[in-house]
Amino acid sequence: MEKIIALIRKHWDVIAYLVFGVLTTAVNYLVYLPVYNLLGLSAAVSNMIAWVVAVAFAFVTNKPFVFRSHDWSAKVVLPELTKFVGCRLASGVMETVILLITVDLLGWNGNLWKIITSVLVVVLNYFASKLLVFRKK
Repeated sequence: MEKIIALIRKHWDVIAYLVFGVLTTAVNYLVYLPVYNLLGLSAAVSNMIAWVVAVAFAFVTNKPFVFRSHDWSAKVVLPELTKFVGCRLASGVMETVILLITVDLLGWNGNLWKIITSVLVVVLNYFASKLLVFRKK
């Protein structure tokens, strides 16, 4: 049991990121799917709307629970938030461009391509957050 606890502690940031990554992805899909499928907006526009909601959720959960950054003072939060949104903006633009090309222009399945791009985005966002946003001093 001690070895399991030690292993969890050693890899906490990856485990927590996966848990909150799944939750962030769920938030993203809970917005994207109805906007795309029910409102009939394009995949790119639907993705942009879902992105805003998911990024807000991700910051509020990743900061304390994944990267253990507990200082919510403006001098700490503002730089973290700026870097976080900047990194997420880069991956969000990449995801939106992929969806624009594959779904809106080529007519491929919007639900399937949302899943495919999500995998790439989760990996990129983890490394960006770990290396650029919430890095240890």
